[in-house]
Amino acid sequence: MKHTSAPMSRTALGGAGAVALIAAALTLQSAQAAPAKAAPEPPTATAAAQRARDISSALGANAAGFYYDARNHKLIVNVTTAAAADKARGAGAEARIVKHSLTSLNAARATLKERAAIPGTSWAMDPKTNQVVIVADRTVTGDRLKQLKTVASSLGDRAALRQSAGTLRPLIAGGNAVWGSAARCSLGFNVIKDGKPYFLTAGHCTNAVRSWSATQGGPEIAVTETGTFPGDDFGIVRLAPDLAHPSKVDLYNGRMQSITTVGDPIVGEKVQRSGSSTHVHGGDITAVEVTANYQEGSVDGLIQAGVCAETGDSGGPLFEGDTALGLTSGGRGDCFLGGESFYQPVREALEKTGSHIG
Repeated sequence: MKHTSAPMSRTALGGAGAVALIAAALTLQSAQAAPAKAAPEPPTATAAAQRARDISSALGANAAGFYYDARNHKLIVNVTTAAAADKARGAGAEARIVKHSLTSLNAARATLKERAAIPGTSWAMDPKTNQVVIVADRTVTGDRLKQLKTVASSLGDRAALRQSAGTLRPLIAGGNAVWGSAARCSLGFNVIKDGKPYFLTAGHCTNAVRSWSATQGGPEIAVTETGTFPGDDFGIVRLAPDLAHPSKVDLYNGRMQSITTVGDPIVGEKVQRSGSSTHVHGGDITAVEVTANYQEGSVDGLIQAGVCAETGDSGGPLFEGDTALGLTSGGRGDCFLGGESFYQPVREALEKTGSHIG
């Protein structure tokens, strides 16, 4: 099923090679056409994600998802026809012919949302397996598990169901970092709105907290302006005007990572997450456009990463280098045995709150 792309620089010969013209063995070489230049492999995941969106848009109904090979700096684009594979290769991607189109997989996700939005479940399109992967946590039992299996079975080989020993939950807590009377969370990214300092965090945090402090029981440093959860999971908090608000992430090793831009993640991208409970952990993006069915309600359009997170890490930043990607929403498992986590895309949060990194 996997097709290796042709070399990035090709030379097309314009004739049959050398043609003997006279008995004296004088030869004339055929004229050589100019090399056909394909786009070079994208050097970063951010560049790969942008190129992948452009290629997929051009392929239309023949597109079937994409991912990034971080080790080899290769963009892999799934397609459903040989002609589409040629187009993808010509645009600088490695093409892979698969069975299910993106349209077909999105229809499977729509069926799940209509018939199986059961708390404790999540689903996402996995471009590496060309399936929608459904995960049920340990709270999904009895009739609800039977219902989920029935719906998953009706989708045939477009879907795969697995069960997790962890519990899907928002990662809110009553501990340290940015404090409210009812919860603690982690600051995501400092932002600017209407020329004033704010920060972004998880919406389930801002729903629970109006007045924020830097220490437990400390003086107020910020006030929630608005938040959205479920549906989305982001909130924006207005900081006191005299507070320093650098556009940086704490790496918990004495250093800070400057954040200067916003990106859209791609499956396979290497990322880091920072949070007040478990500090910095790294891993790969495993899915985008994920639906997580929390007990409080469903959240769509999330980023999924093979990175652990725990209670109190909610709202913390997901990033790659100086690029902001997401805000910690929830997860399964922990940082002792391992787990996976979900993130609100930060670009959407910035656009909907009218704020920007700065």
